[in-house]
Amino acid sequence: MIVIGADTHKGSHALAAVDEGTGKVRGSRQVKADEPGHLAAVRWARELDEERVWAIEDCRSCSRRLEQALLAAGERVIRVPPHRMGASRKGEREPGKSDEIDALAVARAVVKDGVERFPVAYLNERAMEIRLLLDHRNDLVAERTRTVNRLRWHLLELYPELERSLKRGALNQARVLDRVDRQLRKLPTGARVRIAREQISDLRGLNRGIEQLAAELAELVTAHRPQLLAEQGCGALTAAILIGHTAGNERFRSDAAFGLQTGTAPIPCSSGKRTHHRLNRGGDRQLNHALHIIAVTRAQRDPATKEYLARKEAEGKTTKGALRSLKRHLARRFHQLLSEPPADQQAGQPEATAPELPAIPPPSPLRRPIDPNIQGVAPFPMACIS
Repeated sequence: MIVIGADTHKGSHALAAVDEGTGKVRGSRQVKADEPGHLAAVRWARELDEERVWAIEDCRSCSRRLEQALLAAGERVIRVPPHRMGASRKGEREPGKSDEIDALAVARAVVKDGVERFPVAYLNERAMEIRLLLDHRNDLVAERTRTVNRLRWHLLELYPELERSLKRGALNQARVLDRVDRQLRKLPTGARVRIAREQISDLRGLNRGIEQLAAELAELVTAHRPQLLAEQGCGALTAAILIGHTAGNERFRSDAAFGLQTGTAPIPCSSGKRTHHRLNRGGDRQLNHALHIIAVTRAQRDPATKEYLARKEAEGKTTKGALRSLKRHLARRFHQLLSEPPADQQAGQPEATAPELPAIPPPSPLRRPIDPNIQGVAPFPMACIS
């Protein structure tokens, strides 16, 4: 079997095929990032080996169309975190960086750790929609923070008493912005006053956009996975992080694989008779952040969670160590919840509307049949490859 590493970009994709057992290079190619290029990539790969797996660097904005095309063609696809590719490239004997070198590093990272250690690519349109809206809201929140900081510096020059009276987060409220605007209108007209009032206008628009997105995300999460909202400490935005960053729980073979992705899997650091585990700083930090919010909320409000933490501390764990154990327990719980069919799919609505794939003829010696373990459909399927 061969592993085909792909370094994806907006205009082109670099491909490198290596032998799964030895890591020896079997071929390399660069294709355009369009449908003819995807067709050419699959034809090229089928000529190299009957058994193959595609390893794509996990950057959804550039790799999503390639993933769709490969899955529609019945290819097996796994996602490789960017830091794995970077570590693999550092281990190469030849220094330097190029698209071909990066593609080779992606493939050899999979050869080094094993194909089964990486999550399978899975196209979940509802999760993608939630992820995009969540990321857009985060961008607006970041822009609001920058605007608030700039406004407060201007207020410090124009009206120091007013600036000192504003508590943290006060400028996120419409009534506070109106009060500050009224005070600025009383000051002599100048460039600084004009800029501050324009920033207040910008903040009004940002606040409205953030609130609208939060309401829309709550509606989507309620329709898609209401069981997440029933869990204590898991609000709509936290549930949106879990759904959007999981991107289809079907791609994780077990709760242990999901725990590794969330950064809650314990890392042993024992020596001699001393058994200890340290903090895992890997995985998806947004997923880890969501589980941390739930863990802290439950530690403050849930009596059963308080008893659990007390029992772990009695066993010799530190306070942070007990909290890490709780997060691993929560990862197991939410893996179970995310494995259940979505509510909108249970109600009879398809998770993603997509045209049926064209019929694929029986496999030839150079054609690999569709893997029945691959789930999901691509909204824009490839044409039948001859």
